[in-house]
Amino acid sequence: MGIKGFLKSGHTPTLFSAFLYFDVSFMIWVLLGPLSVMIMNDFQMNEAQKANLVALPILGGAILRLILGWLADYIGPKKTAQLGMLVTVIPLVWGWLFANHLSELYIVALLLGVSGASFAAALPLASRWYPPQYQGLAMGIAGAGNSGTVFTTLFANRIAQYYGDWSIVFGFALIPLVITFIVFTLFAKDSPNQPDPKTFIDYKNVLKQRDTWLFCVFYSVTFGGFVGMSSYLTIFFFTQYGLDPVRAADFTTICVIAGSLFRPIGGWLADRFGGVRMLLCLYTIIGFMFAAISFLPSLDKVIMLLFIVMMSLGMGNGSVFQLVPQRFKEEIGMITGIVGAAGGIGGYFLPKVLGNLKLVTGSFSSGFLALSTVSFLCMLLLVVAQKQWKKSWMISERREQTLYNPNHMSKTKRFVE
Repeated sequence: MGIKGFLKSGHTPTLFSAFLYFDVSFMIWVLLGPLSVMIMNDFQMNEAQKANLVALPILGGAILRLILGWLADYIGPKKTAQLGMLVTVIPLVWGWLFANHLSELYIVALLLGVSGASFAAALPLASRWYPPQYQGLAMGIAGAGNSGTVFTTLFANRIAQYYGDWSIVFGFALIPLVITFIVFTLFAKDSPNQPDPKTFIDYKNVLKQRDTWLFCVFYSVTFGGFVGMSSYLTIFFFTQYGLDPVRAADFTTICVIAGSLFRPIGGWLADRFGGVRMLLCLYTIIGFMFAAISFLPSLDKVIMLLFIVMMSLGMGNGSVFQLVPQRFKEEIGMITGIVGAAGGIGGYFLPKVLGNLKLVTGSFSSGFLALSTVSFLCMLLLVVAQKQWKKSWMISERREQTLYNPNHMSKTKRFVE
């Protein structure tokens, strides 16, 4: 499982293109997160409305991932991605030139979900080029495009502050989108091993399987936690610690970097030690960290705790998608859309939980305690689920891996445990 073997086994230009597409799309998807603390100067909003503004793009992404997941199987991931980038122009132009009321901004927020739906095209595009033993690393690299959040939190409020207008940030976002579209069109290629297009019955059959729902739950916490926290942390730092918009976004950047950089590491570690083992460890860490954050410690301590949370959530994303292609080989585009949608729904509810509980109780403590409880429940659910997995699909996967590479039996055993 060396790096040379990895590079020879797939198509590097496509992997890079998938990463770039996901990176820019993710950057656009979370634009309203850091900008929200500047937008509230023009629109008077309570805590629930602020949470709504940053949560709506995540909800839009969750819904549209199902559509893009189906399209990835039907017309191919490359064409699906190109279509997604073209549609993303609409909310960017609208937000830049025409959004003058909060109701219009809510519509823009929902339409920004098109860029969040990129997940359902980027991951199948990369995944289909690589054999099973490299799935965790390939999916981790492509999925590390969530690092686009870093560019948003680092530059969005600075640009808005420099020009004295938050809406101009939407116009600036068009520049990397156009560049990415050109690069993607030139270098990305669909794998020759494309599955047959899936029908409604295929989706129905997949949704009947318990493992589909289990992966949805697990990913709604890891990815949902990452994107939800990425979108809401600027509001949290601004409200709880009284930071100015730029500084609040800068502290968010520190935390987001952890989740972005550690996603491919999570995939690599899951390849090496097993996705289940990684997730059990990570859910436990996340649960304890959220519980500690509920005490609302000093700024330096809360940043350290949130850094660990985001690092763990990032690695959890890579670990979940190390397992998904093993269980659903032929339905990878479809299952990516479904599981990715669940991740988006989790990300939608996280700001809602924190914002609404803050409105009701006057404190963020109860919200973080709720998130801690959810993390521990996922850990317990995974303990129960793995027992059944070891009796069913993990056994057949182990046999297939051993046949594929008989010299690495011990490694393939870890691969599926």
